[in-house]
Amino acid sequence: MALPDPLRVGEDGVVNIAACLPAMAAQQPEAVAICQPVGRARGGAVRYQRVTYAELNAQSDQVARGLAAVGIGQGVRAVLMVPPGPQFFALTFGMAKAGVVPVMVDPGLPLSHLKTCLAEAEPQAFIGSPKAHVARRLFGWARATLRTHLVVGGPAWLAGLHGLGWNLLLRAGARSQASALAPTRAEDVAAILFTSGSTGVPKGAVYTHGNFAAQVAMLKHMSQVQPGEVDLPTFPLFALFDPALGMTTVVPQMDFTRPASADPQRLVRALIDERVTNMFASPALLAALGRWAAPQQIKLGGLRRIVSAGAPVPPQVVKQIVDLMPAGGKVFTPYGATEALPVCGINSDEILQHAGRTALGAGVCVGRPVAGVSVKIIAISDDPVGVWRDEMALPQGQTGEIVVQGAQVTSRYWARPEATQLAKIAMPVGNGFWHRMGDLGYFDAEGRLWFCGRKSHRVVLNAQRTLLTIPCEGVFNAHPAVRRTALVGVRGGAQTQPVICVEMEPGHPGTAELIEELKRLGQAHPHTADIEHFLFHPGFPVDIRHNAKIGREKLAVWAAKRVVQTRAL
Repeated sequence: MALPDPLRVGEDGVVNIAACLPAMAAQQPEAVAICQPVGRARGGAVRYQRVTYAELNAQSDQVARGLAAVGIGQGVRAVLMVPPGPQFFALTFGMAKAGVVPVMVDPGLPLSHLKTCLAEAEPQAFIGSPKAHVARRLFGWARATLRTHLVVGGPAWLAGLHGLGWNLLLRAGARSQASALAPTRAEDVAAILFTSGSTGVPKGAVYTHGNFAAQVAMLKHMSQVQPGEVDLPTFPLFALFDPALGMTTVVPQMDFTRPASADPQRLVRALIDERVTNMFASPALLAALGRWAAPQQIKLGGLRRIVSAGAPVPPQVVKQIVDLMPAGGKVFTPYGATEALPVCGINSDEILQHAGRTALGAGVCVGRPVAGVSVKIIAISDDPVGVWRDEMALPQGQTGEIVVQGAQVTSRYWARPEATQLAKIAMPVGNGFWHRMGDLGYFDAEGRLWFCGRKSHRVVLNAQRTLLTIPCEGVFNAHPAVRRTALVGVRGGAQTQPVICVEMEPGHPGTAELIEELKRLGQAHPHTADIEHFLFHPGFPVDIRHNAKIGREKLAVWAAKRVVQTRAL
């Protein structure tokens, strides 16, 4: 099914991801675009700074002209490290309008990874808070290529220590008479977004303006969001879709680098006070919200939908959250990755319908491919695949690696030709390609995709037997005392042994009796029947972006030490 491109400007082929903003400002100029918390009133209520669509459009125009005037113009790669707020939104839309290429790296990454990512991106400009600039100078980020430094926030004298200040940028923009909207085209680079690095040093996915345009169209088609709705995005990048969808963004009071530690009471107060209808939240944040609100039966305002991504959402969390939403409210979990989002979609009705199969080891159902996306399954391999052949596609029901095609799928990684070669399969004719998700799964008879875990996390026991994480963990996660489990492989001589790491629900200690119960659970299923090693872990390491993906590589190292100690005893 062909989807409309909501970001096309005129009939001249110009595509700019920020073109939605002036269009929405013309359609609803007085509608609130951004609600930013700025403190508390005398009675304790949160005070908000409200920015209309007309104001945000005008501010981002001024920023776009100012950026070009100070040498940060079309095609310039610029690191962006500014906390969410009105300046963040004016900057991101201003950068897009000017054709600047933002380089987005999660500041919570290990310093060695962060320095590597910035060196690879070779940015010419650095736009950040005073704190970010101090870190830039201290750790020498991208020192060889940076030419322009823009400081956002803090006093003017502090900005002068590190580079150009915000007020200077705005004055330069006010003086300029240039067009704010650069004539970018679909194939032009729009952003470099680094992955979370859950399986190694993060890679920079190269987004074009065409990728973003297709992504917005698909998300709009999936969500059925209507102009005038109100969004509470607990992951800042998702807030940038709101103007294209005509929504008001309510910026939550939280540390965006630690979503699982967000204060549930503050979130619920924002949901109710601002009449929020849509919310984006990571699985870890949803779990924390449910644990706090469910015992008190606190309802989640007038939420129509919650969108959660970054990792599978446990069915028990979905049910808990749906029970707290108004009648008809649903949880949507789009499947995808930084390189390709969305790929599939499913809502809470189907998630709960198939939850029983997850507990039997079937994997996690992630729904059907969204309109405009093709998905196939190929044989598992760690080697590059040069050119696509139709006979590579496996039949329905057979598990393999998930590969996808679609206008929203990025075509390469920045400065990583080997990673690009490994992740892309060229079509025999034309410029098309299939993207290898690095995930394993299969299609059921009804055309639904079932996710079975990361390819790199599979545990190969021998030539005939391989264990996949999600089908194995689903069996043990069904135990009511277990919060979550993680399958890892531990080498013992010439053999690899499967080990289940177990994180308990609060108040449930790990005991020898529980291990026996878990073994009996496993013995009821062929793929988990011979797992003998169970280790209790106080709290799994997780990814820094959504606090949801389990750090299985770190757990494997931890488990290997424990198994060796056990053998020694």
